Amino acid sequence: MKVCIKTENLSNGCVTDKKQPTFTLNVTSDKQGAELKRAQISVGEWRAETNGRIHIPYGGKPLKPFTEYEVKVEAEDNFGEKACAESAFSTGRIDTPWQAKWITDGSYKFTDKKTSPVPMLFEKSFKIEKTIKSAKIYCTAIGIYELELNGEKVGEDFFAPGFTSYKTSLQYQVYDITSALKPENTLACTVAGGWAVGAFVFTRKNRITAPRQALLAEIRLEFEDGTSQVLGTDESWRVTLGGKLRFAEFYDGEIYDATVDESKAAWRLSSIEKVKINPSIAVTYGSMVRAHEVFKPVSVKKAPSGELIYDFGQNLAGVVRFKVNGKKGQKIVIRHAEVLTENGELNTVFLRSAKCRIEYTCTDGVQRFTPRMTYMGFRYAGISGVDEKDIEAESVALYSDIEDNGSFECSDPLINRLQENIRWSGKSNFVDIPTDCPQRDERMGWTGDIAIFAPTACYNFDMTRFLDKWLKDVRSEQTRHGGIPNTVPVQGYGFPATMPKKAIAFWGDACVFVPYAMYLAYGDINVLKENYQTMKKYVKACKWWANIGVGKHRYIWSDLPMMQFGDWVAPDVPKMGQWQARCKWTGTASLAATSGMLSEIAKLLGNEKDEKYYKKLNSKVCDAYESVLTDGNGKLKNEFQTAYVLPLYFNMFGADTKRKAAENLVKLIEKNNYCIGTGFPGTPYILFALADNGYADVAYKMLLNTKCPSWLYEVKAGATTVWERWDGLDEDGVCRIGNDGTGGMISFNHYGFGSVGDFLYRRIAGIQPTSGGYKTFRVAPVIGGGLSFAKGEVNTPYGRIVSDWKIADGVFEINVEVPCGTKAVIALPDGTEREVASGKYNFSAEL
Repeated sequence: MKVCIKTENLSNGCVTDKKQPTFTLNVTSDKQGAELKRAQISVGEWRAETNGRIHIPYGGKPLKPFTEYEVKVEAEDNFGEKACAESAFSTGRIDTPWQAKWITDGSYKFTDKKTSPVPMLFEKSFKIEKTIKSAKIYCTAIGIYELELNGEKVGEDFFAPGFTSYKTSLQYQVYDITSALKPENTLACTVAGGWAVGAFVFTRKNRITAPRQALLAEIRLEFEDGTSQVLGTDESWRVTLGGKLRFAEFYDGEIYDATVDESKAAWRLSSIEKVKINPSIAVTYGSMVRAHEVFKPVSVKKAPSGELIYDFGQNLAGVVRFKVNGKKGQKIVIRHAEVLTENGELNTVFLRSAKCRIEYTCTDGVQRFTPRMTYMGFRYAGISGVDEKDIEAESVALYSDIEDNGSFECSDPLINRLQENIRWSGKSNFVDIPTDCPQRDERMGWTGDIAIFAPTACYNFDMTRFLDKWLKDVRSEQTRHGGIPNTVPVQGYGFPATMPKKAIAFWGDACVFVPYAMYLAYGDINVLKENYQTMKKYVKACKWWANIGVGKHRYIWSDLPMMQFGDWVAPDVPKMGQWQARCKWTGTASLAATSGMLSEIAKLLGNEKDEKYYKKLNSKVCDAYESVLTDGNGKLKNEFQTAYVLPLYFNMFGADTKRKAAENLVKLIEKNNYCIGTGFPGTPYILFALADNGYADVAYKMLLNTKCPSWLYEVKAGATTVWERWDGLDEDGVCRIGNDGTGGMISFNHYGFGSVGDFLYRRIAGIQPTSGGYKTFRVAPVIGGGLSFAKGEVNTPYGRIVSDWKIADGVFEINVEVPCGTKAVIALPDGTEREVASGKYNFSAEL
């Protein structure tokens, strides 16, 4: 038996401002039937006895700020085996007022439109004259910042303090600099515009949060003699606009001049800034962006233009890091793109207004450079201004510091590559918030993308802190009448935030879908409690939007296509207006889905009145869909794949209608040569709609199809991420998207259609939670498609689940691991089921 403990979902390094931090226990045992009998958690004088495992709240004396606490746990299982573990966490400021003041360059007047401000460089020199016990920096900014102490980067974070709804919430970071201090020190802090002040959203709006950057920081020193000192930002700190970093922006990139002698810059004393927003400032509660995988180029070719084209082999979000032997004044330019043109040049058309460019001016000799205030979405980089022999370049993936949580593999190499593409599109779009894409002039927190991708994301990665942070902003940004903005944080993009009672089907659904996916994956009931009122307000807004007709039409979503996304980017119709015109079907199914899910959530929270209300609402919406939109005999009056998929998946039809609707869906699919015809709302569920209604063979034919449009068409075309559009590139590698009303909208790194991963895990591997956190679950693989083996692994709050099956000589064999304290039902292809407790098991069945 072993036990380990997390504080606030972190195994180590937790710093919290919460007065009641929570602890999660992970208990493992090799014995079948093992479960936790009791555990004692202790922090200081506080002791708590529990047999629970998930988010056990601290209940002792009030925690002190700026203090480290040890956490101890002693656990015993039902066999009498015991284990213990220790961990630690630190408190941040809690409610301690800042001694520091917001500072800025008071002489800087930034009035330019559609661009970003000049980065500010702040500096403070200080001496250490006594023996240091502890030294930490507490820092935040309006903009994004990076600290250097004595010329070395402080910490590992990029884009601190992170992206939040700044008017209500702002994070600060804590960095331990004890070991880096010298007798004489210089702390420098670069503050660029970032999301708060720089150009953002495709309209390139700037100064959204403030007219210019500002810095708030404290260096808190504790000495061995028991005394302490706080060096906070004030008028004594120097500031200049003349640093080496001349320009920084997420869309346009960076301009860096290594020849600049910052000691000779035009320094002035900082000014106190009157920050007009009044957010709650709390220590990091999300997952900060950090550097991860590094890729060497797989090829370097010279394009007809003379530009060196580096292919790093993987599309990603990140930067090009390089070492160059340069000469003073030599200018190197790096451009970025996801795909190439037919003649081997960078294709930058799809970046729209984003320049995605790094400009670096060399000093003499060998030098290294990594952009730190921007990121790009790219596989290819074009480098000019230097000979290939003089530069070594590599790509570095940047994304939030989320841990791997699950895996999947099978006997089909194309599906395995699809799984990798799904993961990489997730990583590329988890850059502090869940974005739509990492390359063009958006990179915004589109709600529709994460609404459909959340189950897939929660399987592959530990999304707890990342999504908790984002959901806090969802709650903050919800409109007075219940609508959820299309992008969160809104940050310059108002639609539909400025429209009373406006709800966008499947996009606003994120406020229900995401917390519920988190609950099923991680078992924390608090995520449902925290978001419950937001869900209720949203469903009320949806109900109002549908409540425009009479009779059963009162439960049919209003047909105003320009106000909805409908069956977004469905490949079976060519125009944006045609996608939107399907909003009656997608919107009505959305209301059925959210009301049904909210009934389940109300039941989990013990709210019987709400449970009944939303169950009744769901029933009426389902009845209206069948009565108004079908012929009453399982056939839609207006047939398209998504219109069948949604009611089949969300169980909106009676048994007979459901059977006939599934038959009609199959007819559409066969007529379409087993190609995908669904947009955003239908794609996550189409394979479930088939496999769960007796058509697993058709589901596999769709999954394994390599014709366009299909998942594996992209894979065969060489994709290393999931595309926004099924037909992003034709078989010649050329994008031929015409005038469809989107202005040439195409991203080759969009995770929405990667939501098919949920089918790989829940049906092919067969791992299906039946209660929160997989406390109970089924393992019921759906075999087919000629697959001879598949394996899925997922970490749960209770431990690791493994489903590992193979077929040989007409025999199906499966190895299953069931975590300590959980129960599973193993369903075999011959129809037999076995209920088991924790442990490792092997079962087989004749086929």
